[in-house]
Amino acid sequence: MSGQSLFPALEPLLERVSKPIQYVGGELNSQVKDWECGGETTVRWALMYPDAYEVGLPNQGTMILYEVLNERPGTLAERTYAVWPDMEALLREHGVPQTTVDGHRALGDFDVLGVSFSTELGYTNMLTALDLARIPLHAADRGDDDPIVLIGGHASFNPEPVADFIDAAVIGDGEEAVLAVTEIIRAWKAQGRPGGPTGSPRTELLLRLARTGGVYVPAFYEVGYDPDTHALTGTVPTAQAAQQGVPEVVSKHTVMDLDAWPYPKQPLVPIAESVHERMSVEIFRGCTRGCRFCQAGMITRPVRERSITGVGEMVERGLQATGYEEVGLLSLSSADHSEIADMTKGLADRYEGTNTGLSLPSTRVDAFNIDLANELTRNGRRSGLTFAPEGGSERIRKVINKMVSEQDLIDTVAAAYGAGWRQVKLYFMCGLPTETDEDVLQIADLAKRVIETGRKVSGRKDIRCTVSIGGFVPKPHTPFQWAPQLGAEETDSRLRKLRDAIRSDRRLGSSIGFRYHDGEPGIVEGLLSRGDRRVGRVIEAVWRDGGRFDGWSEHFSYERWMSCAADAFAGLTGDEAGVDVAWYTTRERAEDETLPWDHLDSGLDKAWLWDDWQDALDEREQDDCRWTPCFDCGVCPQMGTDIEIGPTGKTLLPLTVLGAGKDAMLERPTG
Repeated sequence: MSGQSLFPALEPLLERVSKPIQYVGGELNSQVKDWECGGETTVRWALMYPDAYEVGLPNQGTMILYEVLNERPGTLAERTYAVWPDMEALLREHGVPQTTVDGHRALGDFDVLGVSFSTELGYTNMLTALDLARIPLHAADRGDDDPIVLIGGHASFNPEPVADFIDAAVIGDGEEAVLAVTEIIRAWKAQGRPGGPTGSPRTELLLRLARTGGVYVPAFYEVGYDPDTHALTGTVPTAQAAQQGVPEVVSKHTVMDLDAWPYPKQPLVPIAESVHERMSVEIFRGCTRGCRFCQAGMITRPVRERSITGVGEMVERGLQATGYEEVGLLSLSSADHSEIADMTKGLADRYEGTNTGLSLPSTRVDAFNIDLANELTRNGRRSGLTFAPEGGSERIRKVINKMVSEQDLIDTVAAAYGAGWRQVKLYFMCGLPTETDEDVLQIADLAKRVIETGRKVSGRKDIRCTVSIGGFVPKPHTPFQWAPQLGAEETDSRLRKLRDAIRSDRRLGSSIGFRYHDGEPGIVEGLLSRGDRRVGRVIEAVWRDGGRFDGWSEHFSYERWMSCAADAFAGLTGDEAGVDVAWYTTRERAEDETLPWDHLDSGLDKAWLWDDWQDALDEREQDDCRWTPCFDCGVCPQMGTDIEIGPTGKTLLPLTVLGAGKDAMLERPTG
């Protein structure tokens, strides 16, 4: 029976797998709604984060959509995550389909399987889930009773490599988008699931979604390739789809008033260890710092701040709902919030004496100050500080528009070490456009100077600095989308030279930790991030050859990817032929080349991105448009949006000081 729990079939398998708790469900604040909560027009979503439970459960995007959908009358949402290979084998052996962790219902019973991709390396996990759920792998083979497979997340800004496997993609913010999709499905159901002019109910539903202009349905678009350059000639609606009102360009969704969407209100608390043991609040969305390598900063424009009072309410409600003792104030550059000083002081005052700590993700060097850091650690433990200079030399930081000088970094770490911190982490990238060996080797000099500075200002020898570095991957919708990617061997060579340079100084090198990611996974990520529909053959071949959990080093096989890619590309014929991995990764694109994602509008004007790419090559920096006149990137006029920042003039008062004891609680007046 559709919607029934399959836990009786799953339970005997749990004692035979590692970490069985990840398949059980029942987390604090999870929900299992009645399958028929809305009668015949109930809309049912299975939400998947395509990685292991311990990585997927803390994901804010999935958690938000789970709650937004379950708040809606007549709508239910349940979660699923990628199953480990041991569970996959048992499910196949015993004929049990993949289920949700909430109601343990088969994924194939839902109306929509929504998959959120923060990285392209999860594509093979999606294919595993489809196959285990008995949902046809290719969208063209699905029938009227199969779920609509819809993807979102940052990787969906170029869904072409997985176009054969998905029915639809939504780009941008998901809160309003999933509700709009839900109501279209509900109306279609209320009308008796009509087939429309085509006679196919599934096609009619997809047409209704595509006509909105905010849902991309790859099946309604055809692609062409130039036989001489092998590049795309375009991605346009088929003649029939165009007649049905399918637009040539699909636009991203943008939620403007974050205070109107204070989710998650009841954050999920995992019952197994996860990568983040904290309650998180997104304090603003978007970034206009203009770092040219940063896809997240580009595609989430414009900046939209949550108010200081909105943040305070979310923190209080979330702590009460979860019992966590750490609050992460999340965004792409949290210290840039216009009210961050008042926010952190107000929260630290509010939770004085409660062991409730505050944390920020990696902090910009030029946004850090000791007062802020002290507020963050006042009620919690003093952990290490993390900064992301990204580039080793001042020249390369101009190229990537990371406007931080070496002296800025030294002054910042001096203040931190002098105030009692002992550990600093520095994040860098290798393989940035125009980079040379010398640019990378300057990271070693910088790290040594950090240690010397720390020892001098603190008077101690136990100062530590950790350098973390990985290969750079050019991404769609950024100024570097035209850039060549550094090859895996060249990346590894530079990283070895950097390691040797750090270790060469015995006096300082022993205090510098060195963590790096080799270049091979980056090449695969580059293939997937800037690929077109031809890359789908590679993904399927890798999956059929056993590819799973490619974001995990112990499961990733570069040899498998390269072998499958060579075979898949060799099998292409006609205008599709003539490409290889290097064509997608280490090749520089021309200005007039049609890119696989050109028909998906992130709001950024392509000509502006090209001009910024030229500025990068000329080592010209660009200011943050929050504080300067508009640079005409295109987002605000095209999206009908604007930058939304404070200060609001409000405070976090009235406050109850929780740590003062019950008899001494203070109700403070409104500010």
